Amino acid sequence: MGRQDALFEYLLRLGDSALVLAQRLGEWTGKAPIIEEDLATANTALDLIGQARMWLAYAGEVEGKGRDEDRLAFLRDASDFRNVLLVEQPNGNFADTIARQFYFDAWNVRALDALRGSTDARVADIAGKSLKEARYHFERSADWVVRLGDGTDESRAKMQAAIDDLWTYTGELFAADEVDRILAESGVGFDPGSLHAPWMDAVKQVLDEATLVAPAAGYMQRGGKQGVHTENLGYLLAEMQFLQRAYPGGQW
Repeated sequence: MGRQDALFEYLLRLGDSALVLAQRLGEWTGKAPIIEEDLATANTALDLIGQARMWLAYAGEVEGKGRDEDRLAFLRDASDFRNVLLVEQPNGNFADTIARQFYFDAWNVRALDALRGSTDARVADIAGKSLKEARYHFERSADWVVRLGDGTDESRAKMQAAIDDLWTYTGELFAADEVDRILAESGVGFDPGSLHAPWMDAVKQVLDEATLVAPAAGYMQRGGKQGVHTENLGYLLAEMQFLQRAYPGGQW
């Protein structure tokens, strides 16, 4: 695989993960437990859409086939998406949504911080612009983990169950393949494994404060970064892409 192809794949991974998670969060609009969280969840989704647009716009330029961020978002099939499996998991209850967000935010802050030092000026610029938002997202999701974990017996049980159930999808965040190695060697990207220890430290610190137990090491799901997804992504894309698929080229 050439460096240009690897960069395209890498940008899709970053953009698709942000986009798919934003779509999941958007499903809470009008349904969140309290009005403040309805607004906060929607705003987090908008932040992630903004990040997705920057990553996918750059991906389209690198590919050089005339596809902009809209075409990449709305006119690809599930097997062409490169998001991590974690972000496509269903919302479930509010604790499930928070656990998914918490795991991703803890990783995203560290990934963006590492990418600020990228030898690719465009990657470094996008990462720098996105990092402030990502830090707020982590602060918010960590706060909710603590509030639910150290709350009532019911909220603690649901938060612990969510933490346990989604743990199997976190390993993919740190698994390296040829794309990661090519870009790490050139200084454009980073070694995903290097983020695991600081991510674990941050996660365990929050879980300790929340009186929750960190799951034991075990089998980790993977495949999303290579286009192998759960059935959940297909349903999500069917809804997200419907308008563009039904009315190709339609504009407001």
